Amino acid sequence: MTNDLIAKAALDRRIAEIITPVIEDMGFELVRVRLMGGKTPLLQIMADKPMGGIEVDDCGDISTAISAVLDVEEPITDQYTLEVSSPGIDRPLTRIKDFEAFEGYEAKLETAEQVGGRKRFKGVLAGIDDTEVLINVDEGTIGLQFDWLSDAKLILTDDLIREMLRQRKAAGVIDDATPNDTETERGSEED
Repeated sequence: MTNDLIAKAALDRRIAEIITPVIEDMGFELVRVRLMGGKTPLLQIMADKPMGGIEVDDCGDISTAISAVLDVEEPITDQYTLEVSSPGIDRPLTRIKDFEAFEGYEAKLETAEQVGGRKRFKGVLAGIDDTEVLINVDEGTIGLQFDWLSDAKLILTDDLIREMLRQRKAAGVIDDATPNDTETERGSEED
């Protein structure tokens, strides 16, 4: 069964059930499904590699594969636009393992019901304890049951950007050479 952070609405959950096996067979993980209204509804699918680092071509391959299965299953009867993307650097946190993987980074969490008089929590992720997500807030470390969460997202910080770049370099996706790093030799002219 798909959790509410991956797919909130009933139709989103149905779509997730249909496409998850296809995405997983391709070696990826489903991060989020959202069908957003409008003149032409937008079906937004976020996927990632288990160790991170999904690329544009991967998104194209996933789009082609899930389009075929969605055409057969027809969970959406009206015309819609399909968008497959990476979760991005300031990604949504939709699986309990995300809270462990991004321990030490800032995040915003929201609960469906009030916990200790509030629904919104901003702080540094402190890992997990069984089914609890731990977050360091001004008052100290608090634990929130994963099932209580209605939304969770990393906050874009310099530390997070540096870590994502480090991971991409380690994976060989990008290299260290940039135009500013390249030195050119210039001869000097004498007057």
